[in-house]
Amino acid sequence: MLQIRGEVALTPEQTKVLEVVTRTASALSAVGVITIITTFFLSRHFRNPMHRLIFINAFFNAFDVTCTMTSVSGPAAGNPSALCQFQGFLNQMFPVADVMWTLAMAIDVFLIVFYSYDAASLKRLEWKYMVGITTLTFIPAFVFLFINTEEKGPFYGSVTIWCAIAPKWVLFRIVIYYVPIWSMILIIIVLYCLIGIEIVKRRRALASITTSSQVVFMDDVVMPTVEIDVCESYSNPHNTVAMTVEFDVHSHPRKGSTSRSGDESLLLTSTSKCCAATSQHITTPHRSSLSFRQYILMPLFFFLALLSVWVAPSTNRVASFIDPTFSSFPLLLAVGTSGSLRGFWNGLVFITIGMKSRKRTKDLEGMAMHRSS
Repeated sequence: MLQIRGEVALTPEQTKVLEVVTRTASALSAVGVITIITTFFLSRHFRNPMHRLIFINAFFNAFDVTCTMTSVSGPAAGNPSALCQFQGFLNQMFPVADVMWTLAMAIDVFLIVFYSYDAASLKRLEWKYMVGITTLTFIPAFVFLFINTEEKGPFYGSVTIWCAIAPKWVLFRIVIYYVPIWSMILIIIVLYCLIGIEIVKRRRALASITTSSQVVFMDDVVMPTVEIDVCESYSNPHNTVAMTVEFDVHSHPRKGSTSRSGDESLLLTSTSKCCAATSQHITTPHRSSLSFRQYILMPLFFFLALLSVWVAPSTNRVASFIDPTFSSFPLLLAVGTSGSLRGFWNGLVFITIGMKSRKRTKDLEGMAMHRSS
């Protein structure tokens, strides 16, 4: 006996497997959300700007977990039911919000690298992110609750695994759901490419003038930019060439803001060195270096986890749009699993990268104390 759910026909056994898989994955996500919130409150180390954005997003993830934990119960209740409509509302709002928070983290990293934003400056942006993301996701999700036509029925309906934008409105689901999501993902990719290029440029510029008396931990620090004036004379039997090279890669702190983040503890030490043919003057700001793991790796891995979540659902949706008769139970399992694990991946990245960064920070502080003594 076949049980029709949306555009895919499933046997009762397959429906039960989907229910077990999605709810198990949702339980893991619930653990991830609780871990993020608990760790944020209990440990001061997990409170830099990136941690705070993930912490705020954890509350959005909690509603997402509610949606995925409902699982096939929404479609089973019927499209017009309050449960299905509520699940559809959650499915429209909070997965999109998760992508927006990832974009906000990428923007923060971009501002750190290119515009020298510090912890205080980034914190002032948080309320703007909250208002913007909540408004942009809540309004359309709420409005869609009231769309219902005789020809196509309610806007939210069964899509086999759970309730979302109904199959009869599939074009709208692609245009107002998947297109914005993948547009933001592409923007994030561009931002991280620009950030990566800039970091490589700074590494090379700094490496070219670093002397043996400078201590630079390149693997764990986004280097502050340095101002260098170099005047070198090159002589040969025929002529003498005087050349002045200026590097301006300095990260000037924003006016009125100070760096308070506990992870900004590693200082770049430098000296001035003069020799017969070369003079160098290097100035660096105090406490301006940034933890590479917490400010770059954490949001980057957060994005990679997000990317893995959206591959299967997007593939399934495009395939269904091209061929309305398309049906793949393994793909549905992949969609249900990946879509239900958002909170789990967020929690895993939050704890794993955060703990490694904390350990590295303690090691560097110990080295600094030993060196000073």
